[in-house]
Amino acid sequence: MTGGANALPYWRLSSFYLFYFSLLGATAPFLGLYFAHLGFASARIGELLAIPMLMRCVAPNLWGWLGDRSGRRLDIVRFGAFCTLLTFSLIFVSHSYAWLALIMALHAFFWHAVLPQFEVITLAHLREQAARYSQVRLWGSIGFILTVIGLGKLFELFSLDLYPWALVFIMSGIVLSSFWVPNATPQARPGAAGQGGFLAQLRQPGVRAFYMGVGLMQLSHGPYYSFQTIYLESLGYSRSLIGQLWALGVVAEVLLFIVMARILARYSVRVVLLASFLIAALRWLLLGNFADQLPVLLFAQVLHAATFGSFHAAAIHFVQRRFGARQQGQGQALYAALAGTGGALGALYSGYAWSSLGPLWTYVIASLAALAAAVIIATRLQEERA
Repeated sequence: MTGGANALPYWRLSSFYLFYFSLLGATAPFLGLYFAHLGFASARIGELLAIPMLMRCVAPNLWGWLGDRSGRRLDIVRFGAFCTLLTFSLIFVSHSYAWLALIMALHAFFWHAVLPQFEVITLAHLREQAARYSQVRLWGSIGFILTVIGLGKLFELFSLDLYPWALVFIMSGIVLSSFWVPNATPQARPGAAGQGGFLAQLRQPGVRAFYMGVGLMQLSHGPYYSFQTIYLESLGYSRSLIGQLWALGVVAEVLLFIVMARILARYSVRVVLLASFLIAALRWLLLGNFADQLPVLLFAQVLHAATFGSFHAAAIHFVQRRFGARQQGQGQALYAALAGTGGALGALYSGYAWSSLGPLWTYVIASLAALAAAVIIATRLQEERA
């Protein structure tokens, strides 16, 4: 993993993923809890959590077009990371709903500029070793694990008033690691799928079905990312244990990433995606019905290996194979944007359903969304080896 002029800069790439997904580990389990700590109702929490997802619908496409047009993807990553830190720091000025909504929009606009462009850089470094992507990306999962365990323990011992400071620390790590990463440009693949303009590539068989599945998968995660921590706390679980439960899911994800190259060599992307959707439908039913039973809850958390791990790895491979070198940024950005659209709708519906329908039916809706994605992939996506 080291040595040689063209050696993969494994640790530099991995360090960025570690800090980037540490921020996700700080926000996904705890941001809703922090807003509840500030006194907001579930509907307002859902709206605040939906705003970054809505920005994810717009920002990646803008930055992706700019990255493909200019080729300066690493500059965009560094600029986005710095502005994320700068705009989020405004949280120390006020905690009013309108001010927090503005902060959620501003920092998310820049944060969502970062990852799609960095994915293109990583795949450009990997070149023909794209199956090794999971070995680099697993350090993001490790960062998530360390963060949820550490913050879970921290907030059990101290007040949630420390939460913004923790996020600023992690964002600073993202900025610093972005300046350690060397640049790389994707190479054109003669004869590969994905020739012509971006819209022409988007019209390839199964591509639109894939993006529909992406949106539905993220919609199904709405209750989990928005209210799971609040839900478990209401069932009597400690914040420390809740952090460990989040970490367990990502440990399972890491273990899957380690063997993902072999799975994609044996099974088509279609089969991996279909299995991921079906397992997601099961997972949400288990969380909605049996979250008060720790053994079932532990099993449901292990299923995160499929609902995020195998799904994300297969999706990255799909985009990398279906789009040409000059459209990689837009392909990854559209993946992020559709995920953002689904995530925003998931946060909104779960925010309104949580208080009116309750956790059970909120998770039933999530399960149906994942099942719908499975049907689309089963009927509209062709077999394709990664």
